Amino acid sequence: MNVNPRIMPDSPHMALEYNSVFKAQQVRAIALRRSTYESRVAQLRRLEAAIIAHQGEIYAALQADLHKPEAEADLSEILPVLSEIRHTCRHLRRWMAPQKVSATAAMFGTKAKIRHEPKGVALIISPWNYPINLTFGPLASAIAAGCTAIIKPSELTPHCSSLIDKIIADIFDSADVAAFEGDASVATALLDLPFDHIFFTGSPAVGKIVMGAAARHLSSVTLELGGKSPVIVDETANLTKAARSIVWGKFANNGQTCIAPDYAYVHEAVMPQFVDAARTAITAMYGDAATSADYCRIVNDRHFQRVNALIADAKTHGATVVAGGTSDAAQRYIAPTLMTGVPDDAALMQEEIFGPVLPIRPYRDINQPIREINAKPKPLALYIFTKNQAQADTVIEQTSAGGSCINGAMTHFLHAKLPFGGVNNSGIGNAHGYYGFRAFSHERAVLTDQFSASPMLFPPYNARVRKMIKLTMKFFT
Repeated sequence: MNVNPRIMPDSPHMALEYNSVFKAQQVRAIALRRSTYESRVAQLRRLEAAIIAHQGEIYAALQADLHKPEAEADLSEILPVLSEIRHTCRHLRRWMAPQKVSATAAMFGTKAKIRHEPKGVALIISPWNYPINLTFGPLASAIAAGCTAIIKPSELTPHCSSLIDKIIADIFDSADVAAFEGDASVATALLDLPFDHIFFTGSPAVGKIVMGAAARHLSSVTLELGGKSPVIVDETANLTKAARSIVWGKFANNGQTCIAPDYAYVHEAVMPQFVDAARTAITAMYGDAATSADYCRIVNDRHFQRVNALIADAKTHGATVVAGGTSDAAQRYIAPTLMTGVPDDAALMQEEIFGPVLPIRPYRDINQPIREINAKPKPLALYIFTKNQAQADTVIEQTSAGGSCINGAMTHFLHAKLPFGGVNNSGIGNAHGYYGFRAFSHERAVLTDQFSASPMLFPPYNARVRKMIKLTMKFFT
């Protein structure tokens, strides 16, 4: 099937192309309101088969754009999407079924249900850091919900963007799913269209722009953003496990992960041991990271310079590099870096790092990290390592974050039955599994009046009706 012509970003008629595809999808979206479980699963299986068929090209594109090794591509890009599709196919029939709702006392004589209806035409703006995962994962949810979709992949990973476009063009009619490559101007032009739902993954700063554009059309949004995700290691933690988990979470994809640990609080009683354990974990995972085939690179020169500037700024503020700190501009390589003594006013503690640098701060009382975390915008993730369940409960209860792991990092993303999303500055709405299906669905209430007494309360409000209203209020209040 090849009925979706590739739409190139330098076409002189791009605006016409956007509008033509959008209007075709509006028409198709109306027809898809009647789409069946079988037809949606068929689309999902076609996407699944295409990802498997293009696996070698996916490896090559991720290597070219991010120096991402095949094993990491499997674990972080391909496996999550295939798992998402298969989980959705197994459960979609039940998700689509109308949900019966029991009548309240006031609604005696009625029956009610909730129908999950497709919102319509969706825009998916996907990021560069996990371009395959964070494009096709939301697309699977949109298809499951019965929506059409236009995809804008990131121009910062051009090989992946081109491959995404090719896969979409090969397996979908553009009235169902289409992709547009290009820079920010393409996203801006698409945001001028009155989409029914917008799914955006990126930074909080750009998320605000997307939400502003959505407001012009009253489009609903799912915003998967980021922020500074903290990690706490208390004095009871298994330091070897904590160090390995944090090092993996921090330095996978070269730290370019929205839920990566951004900075760590470590109890002062175990701070030296934790730093040693983290150094050991870095060496065990990457050896000489500069020559390791398992260590990714910064996506482009601008981000390389930004992360290097954060390290330099922290040093000028008195911070100490206790591991790594070296870089190679020609390779866009920054070593896995641990820093201590980073003060609050250093940019490293103010901005989302999105790179392979972990500031480590000592604490004495658990109230200190809780207080400092609550003083910042709500993060996308928060992690705690402890053997003390009461301590873990205290941190979870007294902070707010999109999601959390206890004695782990980032693995909540892979749980198909958990909602994934942020809160306020770190995001709006949820994704994955049923929650992704809901994101692209409208929950429509349907009530059937069989023999309710409500007509007895209609005007004219004579003495008998007023008495009935008073009796009704007394009974129900």
